[in-house]
Amino acid sequence: MIAGPRLDAVAPLSPSAWLRYDVVTRMIPAGVKDVLEVGCGRGAFGARIASAYNYLGLEPDEASYEVARQRIEVVGQSSHGAGRPGRVLNTSTQALGDEKFDLVCAFEVIEHIEDDVAAAKEWATHVRPGGWMLLSVPADQDRYGPMDEYVGHFRRYSPEQMSQLLAGAGLSSIVVRRYNFPLGKLLEAGRNVLGKRRLAKASSSVAERTAASGRLYQPGGSLVGTVNRMGTAPLRGLQRKFPDRGVGLVALGRLDG
Repeated sequence: MIAGPRLDAVAPLSPSAWLRYDVVTRMIPAGVKDVLEVGCGRGAFGARIASAYNYLGLEPDEASYEVARQRIEVVGQSSHGAGRPGRVLNTSTQALGDEKFDLVCAFEVIEHIEDDVAAAKEWATHVRPGGWMLLSVPADQDRYGPMDEYVGHFRRYSPEQMSQLLAGAGLSSIVVRRYNFPLGKLLEAGRNVLGKRRLAKASSSVAERTAASGRLYQPGGSLVGTVNRMGTAPLRGLQRKFPDRGVGLVALGRLDG
């Protein structure tokens, strides 16, 4: 596995992404070897997953895909013991046929899809019996604001809604945890101010803004990446003490085999 400082240079994470990643890594079940990430964006999460697992990322936005592909290639050249090199494809799950994985994940993706029930069911067809699906989403519909609208979110979710979504896709042993406490509320307030301004000037379609959403708030450079990692360390510790608070959700479910 590549060390943190190296990944800071290859694929820096934003502060919110660090808080999400802290929860995600602790929820990935033991025994997982093959991972599919749907909508991998620019590959900041994917680079980290690919350093530890056999990884395939899918990204339909061509600009984000190209960044993700390069990042995963760097990880593949530097990582030893993670199995075969990671891959990124500029496509969707429909192109996978009947290929299956120990873990199918999607981070901040399904809220962009109008028919989320159909998407969850389709993604679950790529989970091996006994495997898992892991999703992260923004929490609480009453927090839906201008930035949600600007980036193309159809909704936000309650823990109960996430449990129902995974159960409807045929999954069981469902666990839902909150994250991004206490930083999330402050960041959302600032983003909603910005989102309101951008909506007033927006000339692109909702589909175009959705495709570009994975490129927003992405840090550049190893220095910023290291500052974000080290600066969020105490917040990551704090949110572990309050797993029922925060403006984001991570949900895990198992496909019985």
